[in-house]
Amino acid sequence: MSTAVRARLSTTILNRGNTRCFSVYSESTGEAIGVSSSTSNNRAPPPPNVPSQPSGKAGGERNSWNFLKYGLITALTGGVGAVGYATYAYSLDEIDEKTKAFRASANHVIQETGSTSDMFKPLIHSATVSAPAKLLELYIDLRRSTEEHVRGFTEPSSDKLLPDLPPDLDVFTLVLDLSETLIYSDWKRERGWRTFKRPGVDAFLEHLSQFYEIVLYTDQLPVYVESVVERLDPKHSITCRLSRAATKYKDQKHYRDLSMLNRDPSRILYLSGNALETSLQPENCVPVKPWKGEIEDTALLDYIPFLEFVATRKPADIREVLASFQDRDIPKEFIERSKEYQKKMQEQKQKQQGRLWRR
Repeated sequence: MSTAVRARLSTTILNRGNTRCFSVYSESTGEAIGVSSSTSNNRAPPPPNVPSQPSGKAGGERNSWNFLKYGLITALTGGVGAVGYATYAYSLDEIDEKTKAFRASANHVIQETGSTSDMFKPLIHSATVSAPAKLLELYIDLRRSTEEHVRGFTEPSSDKLLPDLPPDLDVFTLVLDLSETLIYSDWKRERGWRTFKRPGVDAFLEHLSQFYEIVLYTDQLPVYVESVVERLDPKHSITCRLSRAATKYKDQKHYRDLSMLNRDPSRILYLSGNALETSLQPENCVPVKPWKGEIEDTALLDYIPFLEFVATRKPADIREVLASFQDRDIPKEFIERSKEYQKKMQEQKQKQQGRLWRR
């Protein structure tokens, strides 16, 4: 390689105090192309920090622990998911029926024959059958206890909310709602809460108590119901009072379950300002206009002729009668039908009188 092309490197070592400098020059250009320095006291620079690698035994233990930990998390997650799906998809009776054979197999006793292979059969049987069967039993017991506890808040307090009707008492049962049907509660800042009686409620209760067994069925608390009814019904026309504990809680609402009244469904009428929204038996509902405190309201008095007619005629099934008034104003429609009936009867009477004179 030629002298002009070949670079000659000269190294100049300068000792200034505790610092050692290295300069590298190119013979062809005469410019410095690199400089480096090192620490004083003639000590070599420390080696770079390299993370120490765990020993083979420690690394294996850590991997085993991680495998066990994530395995347990996966098993727990799968178990919770399975329990959640079973709770959502199947009822308690269905789960009990489907797992009955599997749980019964856990009681099977394995006979020992003395051989070496038979010594492990009880352990295998316990791991694969006995333990899951006991977990199923625990799940069923816990779910049954929970559902019974929840049922105490969501279901009516009894299967027979009313006492047996005396055999000699042949009457229909008139079920009345309280709020916006017989009373209306209003709150204002200057006076607080006040409860008002609906116009005509006194005459309504007193007159119809001669023909019906009158039952109050509301979703209010017993303390409130008792205090209000004592002032609302001083003559005790209402024979029974049912409060919130007698309702069925469903979809965040309290429903009146007329099937729990211990009465013939064909002889029950449920009159309410929110009848169709609060009853589980719409076929027994007698809707009345909700009362919001209007002074000129006459809805209760307007219903007296119809209800008295039903009580005296005693139809075989009141649900069929109410179905004929569906989507109609019952008091007005009843008056129109009564007029038509009277007109037909008058015409028949005149025809009979004409035949009598012709003879």
